[in-house]
Amino acid sequence: MKRSLMCLAVLGVLSGCSMIPDYERPASPVADVWPTGEAYGPLNSETQAMELGWRDFFRDPALQRLVGIALENNRDLRIAALNVEAYQALYGIQRAALFPDVTADGSGNRTRTPEGLSPTGEATTGGQYSATLGVAWELDLFGRLDSLSEQALEEFLASEATQRSVRISLIASVANSYMTWQADRELLAVTAQTLKAYEDSLALVQRSYDVGVASTLELTQARTAVETARSALAQYRRLVAQDRNALTQLLGQSIPLEDLEMGGLDMELLADLPVGLPSELLFMRPDVIAAEHQLRAANASIGAARAAFFPSIRLTGAAGSASNDLSELFDGGTGYWNFMPSISVPIFNAGRLRANLDYSEISRDIRVAQYEQTIQDAFRDVADGLAAHETYADQVQAQRNLLEVSESYYQIAEQRYRTGVDSHLILLDAQRQLLMAQQQLVNDRRNQLISEVNLFKALGGGWQVGDTAAASAVPEA
Repeated sequence: MKRSLMCLAVLGVLSGCSMIPDYERPASPVADVWPTGEAYGPLNSETQAMELGWRDFFRDPALQRLVGIALENNRDLRIAALNVEAYQALYGIQRAALFPDVTADGSGNRTRTPEGLSPTGEATTGGQYSATLGVAWELDLFGRLDSLSEQALEEFLASEATQRSVRISLIASVANSYMTWQADRELLAVTAQTLKAYEDSLALVQRSYDVGVASTLELTQARTAVETARSALAQYRRLVAQDRNALTQLLGQSIPLEDLEMGGLDMELLADLPVGLPSELLFMRPDVIAAEHQLRAANASIGAARAAFFPSIRLTGAAGSASNDLSELFDGGTGYWNFMPSISVPIFNAGRLRANLDYSEISRDIRVAQYEQTIQDAFRDVADGLAAHETYADQVQAQRNLLEVSESYYQIAEQRYRTGVDSHLILLDAQRQLLMAQQQLVNDRRNQLISEVNLFKALGGGWQVGDTAAASAVPEA
């Protein structure tokens, strides 16, 4: 018995050998600095956008409230949170395999033997009772179980990072839907105002036509402009309704319109974004973190595949007490024990273990490529956002200037038409140019705001401590 215990202790000390390959983070496949050129402004490398939470970035109280509602009710975010809990449970299951299984069992039976079957020719009644403490333990001498546990841990951490990535995407989606909704509401108002101007112009042309001053062509042109505006009005009514439906789905509940004070797109809705260096920034994005954890998990699976080539040792033992009488179950002389070690050595498996190792190594190489692709995608997201940040500012300002010129042009054309200097065709051209300038300004401003939100998302903002839905804690064994 002492020798068995000594062997068990020695094997326990030897267990824990790992065959997981040493992990090295792949070299970054992108440049160390952001792109430069006419489309990019001066970059601030002193701070990082990670320091700016979404509550600080979104200055519109209505948008802040909508994002808060979505974080509480969105179903995709709930699914992501439940996936984290599921992977946490799987990690607990896999880690438990490293430790012995200890069971306590008790059994008993009473048997009556009739006279015809009894050797003595008399009916007898007997019983048997036992109480057993059993132990079963697979010694992880070559690290197979530890590798599987490491793989499960990395998959859990990847799911937790994925949850943060889903959270950031949800914040950006709510903001972008809100900007689109606001833009379409403004376009609806502009179209309604334009329709009113076209109807007034049509009434003026109709009076002129009735007295023989305006031609049939001018009257037809005026009616065409009115019907075109009515068609656009119906289109924007549909878009506004669809925008509300999309935002409602993201929120997970109806929009609280009764007490939602919404501002226009011309307000300062967003804060300025600082930008850090790629080497300090990209590796903090949740999707990059998740990709690296997936790579680590694939690396750990190689250790498990390697360990499968070596013998597996399992120790099974039991100790307890047995008696024919329940009242004597724990009396002296009723104890028993057994110890049953076993070893399994792979000899022939038709190449299954070799193929499993090859599969694990190929899976690791795939994860490396996916990790590098994630970094490249992240770099492009930020680079595109930086280019949009600078160019949209110039574009929106130029469009504002064009709107001022178009308004002046329309006022002059209307005055000259009323005084009979110019034809109605000139007035229609001025009205169309004014409408196009108004619509384009709203669209440019919306695109500018959306590009800022996308840059905020690309920089990995919005998941600081205190805002995170789930803590980044390793589950206990």
